[in-house]
Amino acid sequence: MPDRYAYLGPEGTFTEAALRALRPDATDTARIPCEGVAAVFDAVRTGAVEGGVVPLENSVEGGVTSTIAELIGGEPLAITGETAVPVEFALFARPGVTLNDVKTVATHPHALAQCRGWLARHLPDAETHTVSSTAAAARAVSEPGASYDAAICAVIAGERYGLRALATGVGDRADAATRFIYLSRPGRPPAPTGADLTSVVAFIADDHPGALIEVLTQFAVRGVNLTRLESRPTGDKLGSYCFCIDAEGHVADARVGEALMGLRRVCRDVRFLGSYPRSGRATELDPPLSPRPATEADYAESERWLARIRSGGVD
Repeated sequence: MPDRYAYLGPEGTFTEAALRALRPDATDTARIPCEGVAAVFDAVRTGAVEGGVVPLENSVEGGVTSTIAELIGGEPLAITGETAVPVEFALFARPGVTLNDVKTVATHPHALAQCRGWLARHLPDAETHTVSSTAAAARAVSEPGASYDAAICAVIAGERYGLRALATGVGDRADAATRFIYLSRPGRPPAPTGADLTSVVAFIADDHPGALIEVLTQFAVRGVNLTRLESRPTGDKLGSYCFCIDAEGHVADARVGEALMGLRRVCRDVRFLGSYPRSGRATELDPPLSPRPATEADYAESERWLARIRSGGVD
């Protein structure tokens, strides 16, 4: 039986496009849409599928909370690949519906945030509703007795569900993109390519001055660049946070390995999420650097800045 791959469905999502990019040999029957990010994780964990694809972060809205929560607290899985997909939105409706007819619009929360400007200009009185994905919005609009007049979604989703485009390019940022990760069950990481990322979650031992500096120092003194640093609640108690980190390089690289060992020494726990080929550009490990010494001008400017904000001035 051929391998099967789960993704955030339904058909026509940007996640399906990401899966097609990561596994171009997967047939239509091998791509399994799931209702929700957690369902994708569960399908991989149980072995129902070989791997899964979920969104991790968006260039406009930042991290995808449901994905990050599973990576932090769920049964461990490994990230073994990634890809970035340009995000282009269009407004779709059933045939015969015009822009003037649209009173309700459905879409994913991240899509809504990226299209608010267009909606304010063209549909200022329309009610907006959020659903699990942009493709789910298109599907909902296509159904008999639909509760929504239009959907903001990808062109592929609108066309797949038999809808008609009322407007294209409705996103407020033309260069928006979403980063997707490929999930596998834990195992040996893919071999180094020279253009890799390593992802970890660092749980600090206790809340104290300098805790973040201790974490960052492990990478800085070894010349390992961080491409993502995000604090997230652990869920244990109010005020308990961990750090989600993406670093350039592979766990097999000496300096990355040393940084991870240092991280392990200063943290309560470190969850290794994987080392995997980086999408887009090569990784360049810089030589270890010392901080640039501050000049007299730096001190003077910082004093002026502090005085401004203390007096209520605008920064």
